[in-house]
Amino acid sequence: MLTLHTKIDHADTIAAQLVLPYELREKCRLRAILSTGEDVAVFTVRGTVLRDGDLLTGEDRRVVQVVAAPEATYKVTCADAHSLLRCAFHLGNRHTQAHVGDGFLRIRADPVLRDMLAGLGAQVEAEQAPFEPESGAYGGGHGHHGDDGHHPLAPIPLRQRIHRPGDAA
Repeated sequence: MLTLHTKIDHADTIAAQLVLPYELREKCRLRAILSTGEDVAVFTVRGTVLRDGDLLTGEDRRVVQVVAAPEATYKVTCADAHSLLRCAFHLGNRHTQAHVGDGFLRIRADPVLRDMLAGLGAQVEAEQAPFEPESGAYGGGHGHHGDDGHHPLAPIPLRQRIHRPGDAA
């Protein structure tokens, strides 16, 4: 069985595709089947999310491209940007993952959220589409990397002094 464990930026040749819905692209340990029919094991660092187009490789140096599978989603559109922003606010307030597109939001199919969005005046259309939600404010891609290989999600103060009412000035 092919084992994939390393992301790479570029490849001249792609041996196969790994087509997965978002739920499986969030897992750090996964057994799946490639487009060629071959079994594959994927091992990534905890917290890694595989994105559409990512390239993975393993010991034998074959390169596999990750493809976001179409899945049950809702495409949310509004008559104006302000209304769409209100919808995004209410989805975020419910900690709902959202794919932000040009003039639309996409969420996983959820009838309760569909009804809420319709109540806000949005047009909500069921569709089968790749789901690529935002990674979040602390989802990586920034430069706070330590020399020890650890990559904190936000800057960590060296020392914080807690002031208590009884402390001397």
